[in-house]
Parts: sequence; C-alpha cells; structure tokens
Amino acid sequence: MKVILNQDIKGQGKKGQLVEVSDGYARNYLLPKKLASEANNTNINILNGKNESEAHRKQVALDEALSQKEKMEKIEVRLSAKAGENGKLFGSITSKDVAEALTMQHHIKIDKKKFVMPDGIKVLGTTNVEVKIHPGVVGTLKVTITQQ
Repeated sequence: MKVILNQDIKGQGKKGQLVEVSDGYARNYLLPKKLASEANNTNINILNGKNESEAHRKQVALDEALSQKEKMEKIEVRLSAKAGENGKLFGSITSKDVAEALTMQHHIKIDKKKFVMPDGIKVLGTTNVEVKIHPGVVGTLKVTITQQ
C-alpha cells in the first residue's frame, strides 16, 4: 500500500515522502497513529502542491541572495581605527563592526555570523571579506580601514 508519511519514520522515510509499505503495517500501525495518510489522488495533489511551493520559496531565496551578492561586490565599507606607526591596529575589527558599518553606510542588514573573519582585521588598508549569504552563495565585501 502506498502512503504519505506525516512524520519521519526510522527505516521507512522522511516526512512528506510517498512510500510503499505492507498493507497490515499501514492499516494497523501508521494510519491509526496518524503517522501516515493514505496515498489517494487528493492527498497526492496536496503533497505535490506543498513540494512545488517549497521549491518556489527556495528559488526566491536563492535569487534574492544572488542579487544581494551582486550589490555587495560593488560597494565598499569604510571604517576607522587607532593604529600604531607600522599600520598595525590596536585591537582588531570584528565581524560585528563590519556588519554594523554595512548597515549604517549602505542599509544592508546581514547577520555578523555570516562574515568569514576567523581572527578579525588587524591591519590598515583594504581587505576582502567573504560573506556566506545563502548555502552555496558566497559574496565578497571590500572593507577599508583608515587611521583615526
């Protein structure tokens, strides 16, 4: 018997999958406990509609991330900090500082956790910072640090 799973079931499949199970397992266990629903035309159409809407939502998020990546690669974030004579900063510029500056200067809000800066920026000058906007979409942001 074909059923649509309402929950993840170990050994059978994930939520929303159409699976073939034995008639007894479906009638005596899955259907009474509402772990699955019968795979009739109505339920299959509902499942297909959900899958299409999920795919559309993911595509919209990916398109939005790609457009944000293009915007980000054209702009530059400027920060100023105190530095010594050799151009080394007192402290460092963190991802939080870059995220705040990006929001203030260009009105683009990105979470500080998406910036790839393991140690921060510790020297004056221009640095390219990678930003993980979306899974599979990584943008580059130019950050210029000047003497205060």
